[in-house]
Amino acid sequence: MRMLCASTLIGEFFVIGFAGLVAMKSDDLTNATVWTVCGIGMLLSVLLCGMLGRPGGVQLGWVLQVALVASGFVIPVMFILGIAFGALWWASVHYGRRIDEVKARWAAAQAETDPA
Repeated sequence: MRMLCASTLIGEFFVIGFAGLVAMKSDDLTNATVWTVCGIGMLLSVLLCGMLGRPGGVQLGWVLQVALVASGFVIPVMFILGIAFGALWWASVHYGRRIDEVKARWAAAQAETDPA
């Protein structure tokens, strides 16, 4: 699960950065505001890659997904990208857990057949 979720988070890192470039064109926002918010989002996405194995890591990932969708109020295309990455996050968590279960069953079966 960690590998799939980390891949999604790294993709979000780049999307947040590119969204910052788009947001810089807004007359309502200062560059300092844009890069503070985007920098926090980008840092969080990278830090979450290392926190996925810890309690609450996946839940913090969901918080990041909600923040991405909410950023659509500033950059409308982020509604679409946020929903797309939310779906990718769900798939990464859901199918990643299934893959982990299959790997665990396979390792248990291998341990039974080859005790050495």
